[in-house]
Amino acid sequence: MNRWSPPVLGTLGAVALWWGATAVFGIRPLFLPAPPDIVAAFRAQPGYLMRAAGATLGVTAAGFAIAVVTGLLVAVALTASRTLERAALPVLVALNSVPKVAIAPLLVVWLGFGSQPKIVLVLLICVFPVVVATMAGLTSTPAELGELGRSLSASGWQTYVKIRLPWALPQMFTGLKVAVSLAVIGAVVAEISQPGGGLGAVVVLSGMSFDTPLAFAAIVLLALLSTALFYLVVGLERLLVPWARAISG
Repeated sequence: MNRWSPPVLGTLGAVALWWGATAVFGIRPLFLPAPPDIVAAFRAQPGYLMRAAGATLGVTAAGFAIAVVTGLLVAVALTASRTLERAALPVLVALNSVPKVAIAPLLVVWLGFGSQPKIVLVLLICVFPVVVATMAGLTSTPAELGELGRSLSASGWQTYVKIRLPWALPQMFTGLKVAVSLAVIGAVVAEISQPGGGLGAVVVLSGMSFDTPLAFAAIVLLALLSTALFYLVVGLERLLVPWARAISG
């Protein structure tokens, strides 16, 4: 109860302020729908919204999974060779600085319509935080732990698996938590550029038809989806790295 009360009360307070503002200032639903208008929009088309949410979730999960695997492999390769890191890291930074909104239409040209360009865009948005966080973790192993491994006659592989990798896990999960939030953003950007399915397409199409409550219903679902994915990664971190909280505390 003590753990869940603050976020629940904070959410209810925000909704109450939102509802009160629309009532006090007489804001029309066309400009800012009240929470009951959003609930009514969801109840009017629950199947449509849930299918769109499923499409967004599929793209997000696929792109995020590929980004995690790619980011971990790239980080391991860069930390294994100082020369490779100095050569490749500026290229990664330059690629990451390119606005992904500008790449989205080109991905449609290169990969066609469908889920492939959306997944690739999620990958491009998510992979950099995973690489940076994993590299930071792998390169922050205390010197005394390395000396301990050498004193126990551990091989390089054993030192890597038993010492460096566990020590890097908290940093890696920090990158994963950032990346999973960006994954939903990447999926929405891709769906807005190619409005053929997903919650991003719902926002675009409902905006074109001036159905603001439906657009807000899709936005609320996106917020719930992003929150659920974030806390899923948090739960996985607590399951795999239970000792990290004790050390940080």
